[in-house]
Amino acid sequence: MLEFENVSKSFWTGKQRKVILDRASFRVELGNSLGILAPNGTGKTTIINMMAGLEKPDEGEIRKSCRVSFPLGFMGGVVTKHTARENARFIARLYGLDPDYVEAFCRWLTGIDEYFDMPVGTYSSGMRSRFTFSLLLALEFDIYLIDEGMPSTTDVEFNRKAGSILRERLRDTTVVVVSHQPATLEKFCRSAAVLRDGQLYMFDTLEEAKRMYDYQS
Repeated sequence: MLEFENVSKSFWTGKQRKVILDRASFRVELGNSLGILAPNGTGKTTIINMMAGLEKPDEGEIRKSCRVSFPLGFMGGVVTKHTARENARFIARLYGLDPDYVEAFCRWLTGIDEYFDMPVGTYSSGMRSRFTFSLLLALEFDIYLIDEGMPSTTDVEFNRKAGSILRERLRDTTVVVVSHQPATLEKFCRSAAVLRDGQLYMFDTLEEAKRMYDYQS
């Protein structure tokens, strides 16, 4: 379970204080994936980062009693001067997994051939997305965090393989996905919430959340 209790988070923009969450309380139960609808610029990524432990709340408590992933596409922990092979093996050791397996899995899924043995800093943005997503799928979590859905790549074969693996994983795991597009949530979630002015409005169904989101858009 992942739980927020009276969590507040805000930033000073230089002109005013931007409120992301204002004393928000909710929980994500294993087996019940959650989608969060929010317009751009309202703090979707900040919420995902707090769930992952990458950012701390100003007030309140975030409790986790399960394995929560890093956000899809997150480059933290990946050292750009090292190769994908070196990064995959290092991160495998961090999570107590077999480095040979993680390296082989990422090498197969990314399909970047000889670039896998070149520094990540030399990759295009699409190649980096493929590598970070392959790391996410190589590791096993109870809750997967996705910011705006699948990585943006033009490689059809990668999208096919990664999408198939992710769908298989989600049969036994839980996902939290944040997006400004309801269509993105339809791929992953049945229940959903709407983020507005620091308040998170929870709904039992995605359809209910969409009605509020469309009405306020």
